[in-house]
Amino acid sequence: MEGTPRDRARSQTMADIVRIGRQHLSTEGAAALSLRAVARDLGVVSSAVYRYVASRDELLTLLVVAGYDELGDAVDSALGKVEEGDFGARLSAIGTTVRAWAVGEPAMYALLFGSPVPGYHAPAERTTEPGTRVVRALVQLWAQAYAAGAIQVPQGPPVPGSLAEAFVAVRAELGLDLPDQVLARGVLAWAALFGCISFEVFGQYGPDTFGDPAALFEHQLRVLAETVGLTDRA
Repeated sequence: MEGTPRDRARSQTMADIVRIGRQHLSTEGAAALSLRAVARDLGVVSSAVYRYVASRDELLTLLVVAGYDELGDAVDSALGKVEEGDFGARLSAIGTTVRAWAVGEPAMYALLFGSPVPGYHAPAERTTEPGTRVVRALVQLWAQAYAAGAIQVPQGPPVPGSLAEAFVAVRAELGLDLPDQVLARGVLAWAALFGCISFEVFGQYGPDTFGDPAALFEHQLRVLAETVGLTDRA
């Protein structure tokens, strides 16, 4: 660890605060997070912890960024093990990695993708970049597959004019060369991917409704690939 002993001590304290905050998130929930409780478990007076974290909202932001980065790192690592031209396998890597992380970290997943925490508004300047890492991986997958001829542009309902206008801005912002139908279905796949995971994590299917949730999710991924028009390879 670089820096002066004081810098290292501060970094360690910040890491401990986030670690304890994460524990409280799992046991108490986001709405009940308390810096006083964190200070108690850290072994310091409550006033001392405010020198590191200014408020409950600041702690929530630290947890949000940590969660997004952890999830993004997991997806990047999974993609690094899959051949770039095997687009079906890359979609599977993204989906199964997000699901595994969500199932293993339900409290963090709920903070990122569940109901908003009352009174808390995540600062866009700190959370947008880490928070879009997974969707950007999906967008990159669609773009690479389309460029390689591995997406058969699906026929479907025409894209409404107002949505087509919005897609112009999306293409410009992300540097994409994708037709409206692929973009529309890519958005559907993005929403459906997290919807399927959320149903499982939050128990919306009911207890023991499906004997093998992993197999159900794998099937859902294949359906989503077909929806976008994705083939395994060019």
